[in-house]
Amino acid sequence: MLYRTLKRLIDLGRTDGLAEKIDVFYATGKLTETEYNELTGMLSV
Repeated sequence: MLYRTLKRLIDLGRTDGLAEKIDVFYATGKLTETEYNELTGMLSV
């Protein structure tokens, strides 16, 4: 659910401060490595 929400925010262009939040979610185990890599890749495009 968190992954889909983050992906939707990126799709909508609401990315202010999102990279840091994604890092925290990954560090706390809320995202898998695959999900983390995909989301950070989407941010850098």
